[in-house]
Amino acid sequence: MKPSVIFIGVAVSAAAAAALGQERRDDRLTERAHQDREIVYFLQQPETHSFDLYHDYTESRPGVDKYLNVVRKGSRASKPSAKILDTGEQLHAETLRGQEITRAKLDIGEPVQPDSEVVVIRFPAVQNGRSVRLRISETYTDEKSYRLEGQELVFDRTFGRLHNAVVLPAGWYLTASAIPAAVSQLPDGRIRLDFVNPRPDQIAVLIKAKRRKSP
Repeated sequence: MKPSVIFIGVAVSAAAAAALGQERRDDRLTERAHQDREIVYFLQQPETHSFDLYHDYTESRPGVDKYLNVVRKGSRASKPSAKILDTGEQLHAETLRGQEITRAKLDIGEPVQPDSEVVVIRFPAVQNGRSVRLRISETYTDEKSYRLEGQELVFDRTFGRLHNAVVLPAGWYLTASAIPAAVSQLPDGRIRLDFVNPRPDQIAVLIKAKRRKSP
């Protein structure tokens, strides 16, 4: 008799267990090791608790015709827009909440709650052997993760993607970063921090800055 392996109280054959393990490994390779997502945050003045962002994403799975960006709890998304970088074509973007998500029959990877929010980008279905490069832009407002403490700017947010960048608002200089970053100055004087997250989980980025004194 062939040996069996137990998963969560259910006996399955060794062959089935091996197939399941391979599928999970493939998911990890697709989602993480073949990572091609980039995101850049442009912080507005901290009194607004808001930041603009764009994230680039390559979709190469045949038949896929939409991108779902689930807004994390505590944040509010506004002004979504999207385009295909390969052609410059502007795409339709819409924000769905709560029951709107359920009625649209969208799988957002988690149970839909009344305060669930997702930005939906639709595009022509990807053809076999081809890909599409998307750029999605949004404005987020989050009082908890982006705020002013006394005279100090605080940006406290977890990053799960491989390449992440944060641009400080005009007139501010960096005083602390909890995660190592490549720091540079843009032509207009703003400070940019580039983070690389090689881990399969998230990094907890904490940035502090102070306002430059007027000359």
